[in-house]
Amino acid sequence: MSARTIIHVPRRFVANEWGGTETVVLEISKQQRAAGLNPRIITSMALADRNHDEIGGIPVDRYPHIYPFFGLTDNDRAAMDKKGGNLLSLPLLRALIREPDVRLYHAHALKRLGGSVRTAARWNKKPYVVSLHGGIFDVPAAELSDLTKPIEGKIEWGKPFGALLGARKVLEDADHVICVGDSEAQKAKATLPHDRVSYLPNGVDCQRFNTGDGRRFREHFAIAPDAFLVVNISRIDSQKNQLGLLEAFARFHAVTPGARLVMIGPETQPAYGDKLRAFIAANHLGEAVMIVPGLSNESGLLIDAYHAADVFVLSSRHEPFGIVVLEAWCAGRSVVVSRVGGLQALVRDGETGFFFDPDSPDAADQLAGHLLKLHNDPAMRRSVGEAGRAEALARYDWSRIGAQLETLYQLAEESAARRWHGSQRKEGA
Repeated sequence: MSARTIIHVPRRFVANEWGGTETVVLEISKQQRAAGLNPRIITSMALADRNHDEIGGIPVDRYPHIYPFFGLTDNDRAAMDKKGGNLLSLPLLRALIREPDVRLYHAHALKRLGGSVRTAARWNKKPYVVSLHGGIFDVPAAELSDLTKPIEGKIEWGKPFGALLGARKVLEDADHVICVGDSEAQKAKATLPHDRVSYLPNGVDCQRFNTGDGRRFREHFAIAPDAFLVVNISRIDSQKNQLGLLEAFARFHAVTPGARLVMIGPETQPAYGDKLRAFIAANHLGEAVMIVPGLSNESGLLIDAYHAADVFVLSSRHEPFGIVVLEAWCAGRSVVVSRVGGLQALVRDGETGFFFDPDSPDAADQLAGHLLKLHNDPAMRRSVGEAGRAEALARYDWSRIGAQLETLYQLAEESAARRWHGSQRKEGA
């Protein structure tokens, strides 16, 4: 009998701190379960209070972890749990090695955690693939600086573990590398010493986001039924550039004082959240702008938020893909997005959405101009939103993405079979 278990290994996985990576891992796991496979999620205890869980019907096992640096404070560890921490978990490695009936390991992180996946795959002579969700070849310098702030000036004692796990060889040795952004895929192909690289976009559950109750969302948050509502859903983080959105909204609000802005997402950078609140206070926007710290992925209000919106904005300075754009499209909402990263291939300017340049000196004016144009032209809002919905249905449904992923898994199995000189039969095809 062929092995059926797919082991997904994200850096963290908790329902109350949800993001694009969590959505992808859960949705492809659901597709695999529907196809008769046995997907499991093995991860760290970052931001979690339970070792074992079930999310969306998929079992989640979590293991204790550490950050091997001298001099870390509790705040440093908390910051790394939220974003980018290079963790070490020997109990997790042991669990990966001992997991029975494994067909393939799927790493959703690099560094020491990716090295643990690589080590388990080599130990058991199984294939492994790596998905790049947050970018590695296509990340701005400012984003890298934010990721390393908690360890500035700290002495790392975990380097020997990284060497033993082959942390620097994770992408080089992977049986396939999957990039959610086309620009990242092109750079990966030019950089890596092999051709086992594919672009596979994220998907969306169109049926789930197609129906929502915008009136319920507005009533819940005391937003007037006739207020022009701008919605942003992304973690509160400098990468997501909510400050740029606030600057644009302040200009827009000056000429449309009834407009409202809601920004929804967990605060991965609390200091950045404080900066946003200071801007709101200084510009007297307290009645017009609301920050919702985060809604559970399973909350109906999250879907309702899209349907309550008149316009959805994703203002990121760096965005490998932008899965929330697909969700907004499925709700039939017009979108305004940054001309960066994977968004450039996702949105067609003037047809399925509108671009602004977040690093341009007149970025705020560009974004405010799009908001005013959409405010003044309801027919345009509807037509752009419907074009986006058609795009999501035609190209990005999870069933379509899941089928393409299965093809990449089979390529990975062929690669592993060659790697082990025929010592392992191709499984699971």
